[in-house]
Amino acid sequence: MLKFNSLSKGYSMDYLFRDVSFSLTPGERLGLVGRNGTGKTTLFKLILGEEEADSGTITAPKNYRIGHLSQHLKLSEDTVIKEALLGLPRHEDGIDETYKAEAILMGLGFSEDQFNIHPSGLSGGLQIRLNLARTLVAEPNLLLLDEPTNYLDIVSVRWLKKFLQSWKGELMLITHDREFMDSVTTHTMAIHRGKVKRVSGGTEKLYAQILLEEEVYEQTRERDEKKRAEIEKFVNRFRAKATKASAVQSRIKALDKMDKKDKLDNIRTLDFEFNSSPFMGKWLIEADGVSFGYDRTAPLIKGLSFSIGKEDRIAVIGKNGKGKTTLLNLLDGDLEPIAGAVKYHPNFKIAYFGQTNIARLDLSRTIEEELMSADPYLRREGARRIAGAMMFSGDSALKKISVLSGGERARVLLGKLLASPANLLLLDEPTNHLDMDSIDSLVEAIDAFDGAVVIVTHSELILKAIATKLIIFDKGAVTVFDGSYDEFLEKIGWEGESAGPTKKKADKVNWKDAKKLRAEVLSEKFRVLGPIKKEMNGLEAEITELERVSEASSRELLLASERGEADLIAKLSKTYHESRERIDMLFDRLEALTDNHDSKVKEFEERVKEIG
Repeated sequence: MLKFNSLSKGYSMDYLFRDVSFSLTPGERLGLVGRNGTGKTTLFKLILGEEEADSGTITAPKNYRIGHLSQHLKLSEDTVIKEALLGLPRHEDGIDETYKAEAILMGLGFSEDQFNIHPSGLSGGLQIRLNLARTLVAEPNLLLLDEPTNYLDIVSVRWLKKFLQSWKGELMLITHDREFMDSVTTHTMAIHRGKVKRVSGGTEKLYAQILLEEEVYEQTRERDEKKRAEIEKFVNRFRAKATKASAVQSRIKALDKMDKKDKLDNIRTLDFEFNSSPFMGKWLIEADGVSFGYDRTAPLIKGLSFSIGKEDRIAVIGKNGKGKTTLLNLLDGDLEPIAGAVKYHPNFKIAYFGQTNIARLDLSRTIEEELMSADPYLRREGARRIAGAMMFSGDSALKKISVLSGGERARVLLGKLLASPANLLLLDEPTNHLDMDSIDSLVEAIDAFDGAVVIVTHSELILKAIATKLIIFDKGAVTVFDGSYDEFLEKIGWEGESAGPTKKKADKVNWKDAKKLRAEVLSEKFRVLGPIKKEMNGLEAEITELERVSEASSRELLLASERGEADLIAKLSKTYHESRERIDMLFDRLEALTDNHDSKVKEFEERVKEIG
């Protein structure tokens, strides 16, 4: 169990959080949320000893192993597989568990052909994946993951999700992907207004609770302020009257006793809408038999045909390196197809957000100037309004692009999209530098946009929220699917994953088959839970007996102390302390077993429910 006691951390005079206390219980998978800059990554650095707390302590059990995903990989081996194997825990019996490293590498998108290449030959994103593989292979007691999905494609994200759902140790996870977090965590904790708020359950439950508590706080504060004003009015009115002296003094004392609640600061978030340009036609773009490849002998895209209607919401999905960004560059006109054609409507206007486009920002310009460059008709006050929506309020809009962080530059690029009149948005992974609240605002803005959207994303939450058509890079080909992402998973599914059964198919299971399946699940439930329950009963019995021994020793120790029997005191004291230590150890084991038992009961209940 990891314990945080009265932890405080700040920089200069500003505290990220102060006097924070909580515990990470055995088997707990904790999602850590909060606005950018609230201290989530800093908390990880405190746990790892990379920074020191201003006050408070973090304590862990003896030999407690912590694994974390670092964005900086120190390479020490000459092949990918050897690098991944560095994470394997040593076994005295000499068992070779290389298969674990191979399975994790393949789940994260490595091919067997890459196992024996030098890690230095990998792209930056693949090197981060290799570091993640090495961390997962190590099977630490506590796994710290800070934005692990940023360098993963959608297939690898789905694999990692399943892997973490079965993780037996503790987990602390920072991610901007709400759906990913809620699918793998058991608890959620927010760093909010310098404190922490923790609940059992997902992000929706946590944010609802925070909202409710702040509403109650504000109602109470307003009621107290009104009461304070009434008392002050009475005191000021009757202060000079001797007949009211007693009443005045009574009210002054009441004022002194009243706690003054400060008004909660308004927390800024992205709040914007895209600038839609009118379009009266049917098709913005028509791609006819488009092919493209940097190597003409091995095209990334071959014979692709599709059209973009004026209100389409198209998601481009697939593994990394297969051509998703290349397709957006073809639509934008940055690249020319080697075969086929991309035809544009005369009134077509495009706004493009791409990770590579961030590098095209002019470092010598201010934020305000960069926004104004997106539209010749945009005046300074309009640029300031957009800058404010992107959380660059007031004179912060006069900052040079050169001094901004990567996340801040991404917000400037989003701001340029707002400034650009468009009837088609091309969005290439627009959420990488946004927190959960900002992503929610982005999804709302996309939904409200009066034009078409083509988006590349690995976020299944966004796919399910907006996509009505898909362009899929999978199984060595590029195909168009006219339907939602859920329909794609149900009818086709990813290569290597079986498509989910349709409801119609599930309904065809007759009652005899269902009865047989339920019997098999219940039989497995007995086999799995029986030994766990038996051990739990044994532990409870031993704890009860030790409690009896401890209580008896305590009574005898008291009597021996009264009689001054030194030898007996020493003997009884040893028995008492050994009993208490054993009881504490058994309670820890019982707690872990209970959590495991309850989790498995829930799993079996879900399986029975699925059978119907």
